[in-house]
Amino acid sequence: MRAGETIEKPWGSEFIVDLCGAYCIKHLRVRRGHRLSLQYHERKRETLMLLSGEASLTLSGDGGPANIPMAPGAPYVIEPGVIHRIAGVSEEDAVILEVSTTELDDVVRLQDDYGR
Repeated sequence: MRAGETIEKPWGSEFIVDLCGAYCIKHLRVRRGHRLSLQYHERKRETLMLLSGEASLTLSGDGGPANIPMAPGAPYVIEPGVIHRIAGVSEEDAVILEVSTTELDDVVRLQDDYGR
């Protein structure tokens, strides 16, 4: 992956804004009715921010899973080990800014709508 690259996904796409030794910045586009895998990361830390559209964030914690409507401009920090999933809910694509550490292949999928 490199800056300026778009990676098509079954749920939408990822656009790599910047990637260097310290961080990765992406725009995630999530189509309505689609969602990312239910997943966690062993090392990767992410901060998510809804830029446009509407999306929900599923977070699993001590009290079980919680579905949170993402508020535009609010940061959502996903620490390693936290189970999470993003779903698109608006007519237009939800666009989410993701700033993370660089372990891009560090994805443990627990459930996936697309059989990956």
